[in-house]
Amino acid sequence: MAQFKRKRRLFRRRKICRFCADSSLAIDYKDPRTLRFFTTERGKIIPRRVSGNCAKHQRQLTTAIKRARTIALMPYAATLSHY
Repeated sequence: MAQFKRKRRLFRRRKICRFCADSSLAIDYKDPRTLRFFTTERGKIIPRRVSGNCAKHQRQLTTAIKRARTIALMPYAATLSHY
C-alpha cells in the first residue's frame, strides 16, 4: 500500500510596495543610497517579485537606477577583485 503525505500549503504574506505604503519616500536617481536597496551586491536590479514593489514603482526604480548608472552614481557591475 502506498502512503501519501499531505502537502501543507504555506501562505506567505503579500509583500507591500514600500513606496505605496509610505508616500514620503521618493524615487530619485540622484539618491543612490535609496536605490542601493534594490540592487544586488553584483549590481543587478532586484526583480519585482522579490522586492515586493508594485509595477508602477518598479518601472520608476528601474529608470532611476539606469539614470544613476549613466552619470556614474551607481556601478553597472561589481568590480571583481579576485581576478
